[in-house]
Amino acid sequence: MTYPGKPVALMGAPTDVGAGRRGASLGPEALRVAGIDSMLRRLDVVVKDLGNLDGPRNPSDTPTEGYRHLMEVTAWCRKVYDGVDEAIKAGMLPIVMGGDHSLAVGSISAVADHCQRENSPLTVLWFDAHADFNTPRTSPTGNLHGMPVAVLCGIGPVGLTGLARTAPPVDSSCFIQVGVRSVDHIEKRAVAQSDLTVFDMRTVDERGIRNVMAEALETAARRGGHLHVSFDVDFLDPEIAPGTGTPVPGGPGYREAQLCMEMIYDSGLMGSLDIMELNPADDVRNKTAHLVVDLVASLFGEQILSRHDSPYLKD
Repeated sequence: MTYPGKPVALMGAPTDVGAGRRGASLGPEALRVAGIDSMLRRLDVVVKDLGNLDGPRNPSDTPTEGYRHLMEVTAWCRKVYDGVDEAIKAGMLPIVMGGDHSLAVGSISAVADHCQRENSPLTVLWFDAHADFNTPRTSPTGNLHGMPVAVLCGIGPVGLTGLARTAPPVDSSCFIQVGVRSVDHIEKRAVAQSDLTVFDMRTVDERGIRNVMAEALETAARRGGHLHVSFDVDFLDPEIAPGTGTPVPGGPGYREAQLCMEMIYDSGLMGSLDIMELNPADDVRNKTAHLVVDLVASLFGEQILSRHDSPYLKD
């Protein structure tokens, strides 16, 4: 089998300025050490590693007007926006290796502008233990990695909400969240009043991950256009993935996560990918990075046996 998709552009965004705990800046190198490049090449993916983006260092300051490190996060998101925008215009599938999840403001803003140019719908499949729909009013910390979904929906500082040509970059109805199990008290009301589609862990428990993913992907397929996958490592249960700064018990296990990735591959819909919040400082012998590389392999066609009913497979 030969991978039939676009060439892949790997880019690292080694920063933890949006997080409360240091260490996510080491995530890109941990993924490289775990062999993400060689794994993709083994699957016949054409890969170009663009190296790491560069941006301001983490000043470890306290919040100002409800935001912690707003200037630095904005600078990093602009770097990510430019990198993703350039990769898409070159006909490549960008993979942003974070770094903390505030970086998704940059990647998804670039994808949103691409979709606007192409007059194409956008769906964001957001794998995360958190809804990331906080604002300075609802956030207990001011850490911007808890706010990217709200910012992308136009709720936030103009430097971030204005990264894309259209404000807001994304309508909340474009988001499908899977695995959510930690939402701040006031944030819950904001999520309930939005048009986010949220499959929390109770829903996953009740309906099963296969049915949840089938509905999510059917929705994306019905809309058409571009599917952006934003994967936060804390989506996974910390028993199997300890290498993240914000672990939340009760997440999906190995096979549940693999099924999610395999179903995305089978759908043939994915056009861009974030890998966020991998924190080697909290990991054990790079265990989590190796697991994430396994999951990315499934996203690009690694399967137990070939499934000839997949619309993405070619003989």
